[in-house]
Order: sequence, then structure tokens, then C-alpha cells
Amino acid sequence: MSPVLDALAPTAPDRLPLLGHALALRRRPLDFLQSVRRLGDVVRVYLGPRPAYVVNDPELVRHVLVTEARRFDKGAFFDKVRAIVGNGLVSSNGAFHLRQRRLMQPAFHRGQIAGYADIMSDYITKWSASWRPGQVLSVHDEMHEIALTLIGKTLFSSDLGEEAVAEVKRSIPIIRDGVTRRTLSPVELLEKLPTPANRRFEQAIVRTRRVIDQVIEAYRADDTDHHDLLTMLLRARDRDTGETMTAEQVSDEVVTIMLAGSETTANTMAWAFYRLGQHTDIADRVAAEAADVLGGRRVRYDDLERLEYTGRVLSEVVRLYPLWLVMRRSVTDVRIGDVPLPRDTQVILSPLAMHRDPELFADPLSFDPDRWLPERAAAIPKHAFIPFGSGNRQCIGDGFGWTEAMIALTTIAARWRLTPVPGRPVSEAVAATVYPSQLPMTVEAR
Repeated sequence: MSPVLDALAPTAPDRLPLLGHALALRRRPLDFLQSVRRLGDVVRVYLGPRPAYVVNDPELVRHVLVTEARRFDKGAFFDKVRAIVGNGLVSSNGAFHLRQRRLMQPAFHRGQIAGYADIMSDYITKWSASWRPGQVLSVHDEMHEIALTLIGKTLFSSDLGEEAVAEVKRSIPIIRDGVTRRTLSPVELLEKLPTPANRRFEQAIVRTRRVIDQVIEAYRADDTDHHDLLTMLLRARDRDTGETMTAEQVSDEVVTIMLAGSETTANTMAWAFYRLGQHTDIADRVAAEAADVLGGRRVRYDDLERLEYTGRVLSEVVRLYPLWLVMRRSVTDVRIGDVPLPRDTQVILSPLAMHRDPELFADPLSFDPDRWLPERAAAIPKHAFIPFGSGNRQCIGDGFGWTEAMIALTTIAARWRLTPVPGRPVSEAVAATVYPSQLPMTVEAR
């Protein structure tokens, strides 16, 4: 290692032979990344024998994600994701990524999301109406059911998509666990062994792909406008060449939307109800705001701006539970602050660790929606809050997910109080996102 880099980027302690820090990152990833923040703006860690650099300073994070974004691609984490979900928007790089993002952007414009909001509101109202006072729910499972069903209803308005959604519901826990093992494993050989877990994972991927490809083939053969996301993806044309996506490209994007979109939104909603269950005063304010704004009717898209307190609650949820790991890889020699990095260097960013840093957020572990009041939010350092990423890689579905979570919080909190079950502690578990290890809650009518 260059003596210059040794001097400018401290190395995290407790490096193991061969494995480096990979074992710590796999066993206690959140603790590890938060501890690394205390060592400096740029810190060297080892993922196996090769070094990677954790970037902690908000301005330098923006440098990687926005200012010098063209000097980085998605990195090793997404190389493994690409092998699983294909070359979808989450995992693609360079000019292809920019082309795909342009093609997909109209499907996530504000006007389209307003149409999706009616579907969301109707379904969440009907689903939550089936609950009964005194019932104990696995709220995490309930939110996954809601998120996956709504992704399915907006992707596939025809009955052809029902089998695909059902298969994804069966397979997503297996795929989620398999992705986590692979992305945090320092030894690739483990992924190739014919273990029962590896076989279940591979079979789940094959089944999911098969049913999604069957739906796409049926849509392409019929050419009917179903007024859904899949139709928009199939009809999207490159503004320069007039070309459409191939069936394989559409399949990659559909798999990415169903897996990444549902997982992130479901976990956000689950954490929101966990926090409301801990803070009944906050839950009561959300319910009171819903009564004041809605007057007993269902939520509409135009209501969301007036649900100001609920919006602050959701901002606080995504502050505490954002993406926990973002990786990039330099495609040229590049400098991050004072640290020069050669081409093909892995860079690690942790929005979660940044959002929980007491130097950036006062009393960071407390759940305080009013920290997002304009006069208080102004004191938060610029670029320190990036729950959905930043730059041209910012999550394309952030508006979709935000709308769904706002509607769920408002609809459910207006009708029900969800109370944690005593003696059932909730801890943070890590996969592609951070999710509650368990979340049993008792339903009480308001």
C-alpha cells in the first residue's frame, strides 16, 4: 500500500488475515459502519485481501454520488446483484444506465403517481378493514403483502400478472436472504456450493423469471394498452434512436422493480408503525391530522401536501432506516478529498451511519418528527440527508414509495392503533435493506 494513502486514510482496526474486515461487515454491519465514521472522513477497510474506502463526510459523499459521478460505476456489491436480477436500473452502468433511466422516467412522473395513488388508497383501505380489534398481526408481513400487491397492481393491471405477483411473494424471502449472503461474502466459492440454501435461491430466481417473462410475452403478443407500468415500459422509445427495450431489458427492469421497490417500501412502512407504536402521542397526532384533512374519506394524492405532520413522521422514519450500504467503484484515477484513489477501487457509503451521526443530527437515535420543521431542518448540514441516494443514481421510484407509505400511514393510523406485543423485542436485521427481526403488534380500534 502506498505510504501516501497510509498517511491520508487511516485503516479500520481488527483486520483479519485473508478476510480483512469482511467478517465484521457481515456479522455486525451497522455497528461496524458507524464505528468507522469516528476514524475520519475517508477510512480504509479490507473486503478480503483488497482495500476499499469508506467515505463519511457529507460533502465527499456528494462528490462521489453527484459531482464526480461519471468517475464511478456501481461497484462489486452490484456486480453480484446484476448476476441475480440482470442489468436493471439498480445494477446497470454508464450509457446504458442513462438510456434506461430516460426510458423509464415517464412511468414515475408525478402525473402517473397521482393515478397510482387511487389504486393504493383503495387497496390499503380494503386490506386494513379486514383486521379485527384484538388481533395480533405480523406487521412486517402485512406491509410486505401490501407493497407487493400494489407493485403488482400498478405493473400488471390485467389478470395475467397475478401468477407473477404470487410467485414473487413466495420467493422474495429466499431471494432477499440469498442476495445478502452473496453480497457480504468474502469468498465466492461459498456461493457456488450445492448447499440446500443455494439450490433454493437459484430455483426461486428461475421461477420468478419464468412467470415474469410469460407475462411480458403475452403483453407483447397482444399489444393492448393495459394502462399500467408494464405497458409503458414496453412502449417506451429512446428519444434519439426511436428504439424500444428488448424483452430481456423489460424483464430485468420488472424484476428489479418488484424486488427492490417492494422490499424498500414495505420495510419503511413497517418501521413507521413500529415507531408509532412506541410513541402513542405521535400516532395520535397522525390520526388527528388525517381526521382534519380528510374528514373521514379516503386519501387522495392531492391531500399529501396538506398532511404536513405525517410527512415529517415519514422523513424521520427514512432518516433512521435508509439505505445502509451504497457501493461505487472508480473507473478512472480519482481524488476523494485529500485521498487519491487508483482506478478500480471500491468505495463504500452508508446513508444510515451518516443519518445517525451525532455531529450531523442532534440526538440522532431519538424519534423526533419535529426535527423536520423548517426552522430546525435548516440547521442540518447540507447533503447529510440522502435516504434515497443522490445524483443520477437516486432511486427512480422514491416518489412512488413515498406516496404509498404516506397513504398507508394516514389510512391505517386514522382507523387503528397498533400496539407492540410485550416481551417480543424488535431488533434491526440486515439484508439489502434494514428490516425488523419481528414485528408482532396488537390491533386496537380508535
